[in-house]
Amino acid sequence: MELHSKIYVAGHRGLVGSALVRTLTRQGYSNLLLRTHTELDLCNQAAVQQFFASERPAYVFVAAARVGGILANSRDQAGFLLENLQITCNMLEAAYQSGVEKLLFLGSSCVYPRQAPQPIPEEALLTGALEPTNEGYAIAKIAGLKLCEYYNCQQGAAFISVMPCNLYGPNDNFDAEGSHLIPALLRRFHAAKQQGAAQATLWGSGNPLREFLYVDDLADACLMLMAQYTGAKTVNIGSGKELSVLQTAQMAAAAVGYAGAIAFDHEKPDGTPRKLLDSSRMRAMGWRPKTDLASGLRLAYEWYRANATEGKDKL
Repeated sequence: MELHSKIYVAGHRGLVGSALVRTLTRQGYSNLLLRTHTELDLCNQAAVQQFFASERPAYVFVAAARVGGILANSRDQAGFLLENLQITCNMLEAAYQSGVEKLLFLGSSCVYPRQAPQPIPEEALLTGALEPTNEGYAIAKIAGLKLCEYYNCQQGAAFISVMPCNLYGPNDNFDAEGSHLIPALLRRFHAAKQQGAAQATLWGSGNPLREFLYVDDLADACLMLMAQYTGAKTVNIGSGKELSVLQTAQMAAAAVGYAGAIAFDHEKPDGTPRKLLDSSRMRAMGWRPKTDLASGLRLAYEWYRANATEGKDKL
């Protein structure tokens, strides 16, 4: 990409999209196309086609998606599948028809089988059953990964896809019912600290293992891939380090400054027991994450404190 290239970041106000905008701006890219949901509904096929036909972006980052944690996903599997399929199909076909030079599609590590080998290689895709609690979202993301591959192999399009591990950072979703693990932990411990609660209770057993990556490190990797990678196969992007949910909770509590007890509700689901990505393909290109988890948690909590909506911080 040239610094003056027209670059469309879909989902620019979300966790990943906002990190891409920060990174692109920091590196001197000035011709960014940004549209809110009100300005462009990505589920509307005609509107998406018109946008691409009129604006003609040269490069596209597809970071737009309907996302949520284990509770939101399990409650509305149909909605997560349908909306993410609509966004993906509309975006990729319009990008191909308008002659986009290169497109990067963001997947999710939940696309891998629940019992995938660890660390999970890219080749594990479609080799086993998915985690039931987010199956709808995962199927939609799998469709996007395969569409990128097919556009590459059949049409010669430069559509690449990446598979990040669990992400966190500024502009994350801290909603009580829609958040992923780290924002949920920060929010819960913040509320417990505010209320002087002696104990904070979390879902599950605390035993599952998770890998986390600060979102700005992902953005750096995405720009590197836009510059260097042309293959049709998905590329994993992870930190290479995993912790149990309990260990993560303890670190999140420390970042918040909450000193109370941490308990677990074993009646609630755990989700996938382990998700560690094999990121050797990415690391072979020279990329390494810069932000350790303790530092990233402090940054994410600082953002939350500055942006939390009054009245929502209740257990």
